[in-house]
Amino acid sequence: MRKLVWVIGAAVVVLGGVVPGAVGGGAQPAPGECASVSRQAELARYEPLPCAAEEANVKVAKVVAETEPCPRGGSPYTTYTSSARVCLIPNFVEGVCYRHDRQSGMRRVDCATTESLKVRKVARGAAECGDDRKVAYPEPPVTFCLVSHAPWLR
Repeated sequence: MRKLVWVIGAAVVVLGGVVPGAVGGGAQPAPGECASVSRQAELARYEPLPCAAEEANVKVAKVVAETEPCPRGGSPYTTYTSSARVCLIPNFVEGVCYRHDRQSGMRRVDCATTESLKVRKVARGAAECGDDRKVAYPEPPVTFCLVSHAPWLR
């Protein structure tokens, strides 16, 4: 479990350094919208995209004042700060596999890819994941049940 949390946390580190002004499109993100967040050189880039887009790797969970924290009580949120703090969660799709990439965070991959994670379940609210790894967020309430295809993440 610790290694899986470390990988999700590593995605937070990659995506958490998004710089003010790097949002494409100019409009303030809103809850429920999706985007691609990736690292380019020393900066991170935030590009709004439709949630169904394969490159959309994050979803806006909540927008709070720049001085306020993201909701507590679950997995850590990735954040983007401009005139407000944008709290981001993974845009995981049930049945799809992902792999962490240092430049682009969590990206969709073929499930045969080594070191991938499969999203077995996406549930609104709390959910039991059985033997799967659970990643949960309080706002919006969502639980992801993940299966590791990487031996070192089990």
